Amino acid sequence: MRRRTRIPAAPLPQREGIDPARVRLPVDPDGRWATVGDHLRDRFGGAIGPGRVERMLRDGRFVASDGPVTGREPYAAGLCVWFHRDFPAEEPVPSEVGVGYRDERIVVADKPHFLATMPRGRHVTETALARLRRDLGLPELQPAHRLDRLTAGLVLFVVRPGDRGAYQTLFRDRCVRKEYEAVAPYDPAVALPVTVRSRIVKERGVMAAREEPGEPNSESRIELVERRGGCGRYRLLPATGRTHQLRVHMNALGLPILHDPLYPVVRADGPEDFTRPLQLLARTLEFTDPVSGVELRFESRLTLAGLGGLSGPG
Repeated sequence: MRRRTRIPAAPLPQREGIDPARVRLPVDPDGRWATVGDHLRDRFGGAIGPGRVERMLRDGRFVASDGPVTGREPYAAGLCVWFHRDFPAEEPVPSEVGVGYRDERIVVADKPHFLATMPRGRHVTETALARLRRDLGLPELQPAHRLDRLTAGLVLFVVRPGDRGAYQTLFRDRCVRKEYEAVAPYDPAVALPVTVRSRIVKERGVMAAREEPGEPNSESRIELVERRGGCGRYRLLPATGRTHQLRVHMNALGLPILHDPLYPVVRADGPEDFTRPLQLLARTLEFTDPVSGVELRFESRLTLAGLGGLSGPG
């Protein structure tokens, strides 16, 4: 049985709610790298330039457990080195992250539209996780699940790393009842309520997911709550959690969610229009707490635009 090597604690604090990146030096059977600096130049020189690596070494930005790395240290496979990446310039999302509930184990937050749940790609410090870590003083906070960046509503975060697996398992095993709300066109020809089942595929690097023939891997129940003119307010009850599932299923019914930049047509990338948020809200989370055994129910305090102010998908 292979024994897992314990990873030492990071010697650098978080910066703006973001953990430092960690590099573990690999085995070097061919003796390619004589020093730690040789490896760092090879590893990062192509991405940020060798001159940048040299400056980071000179400024003490690469740090091992016993202090800053100069780059002249003899190469040692297994050595861990930490550093903070340079964060990309990000447009601030002009909405706060609300906290609906907090105890010693969990935080239930109301994520606004346009804010990513956790760092990914060009969204790093402008994420719900980074903001909450900073604002609440909880550096070990982690999400138990994720909402699309354009979707608003409830996200469950775990305070202690040791508890995260138990709460993630709830979502993996479909033990969480999730209810969403959406505003979309009204079509009397679409018979509702309806349960939609399909096979959804989301390819890495492709913005929109697609449906294809095959064994269904997604299921959503769609209900009409009210309508006014050409728009309706819908209750969406996902039984599974595929990427963009509700957006894909509403579009498949001919009811694309208002202000969706991907469905039915992928719009050209450009500046965010904060006045036209995707009309999709994660309204309710219900589950049995895996630690306390208590039944919990949370409801978002956010709201979507009123039907009177929406006339269609333009």
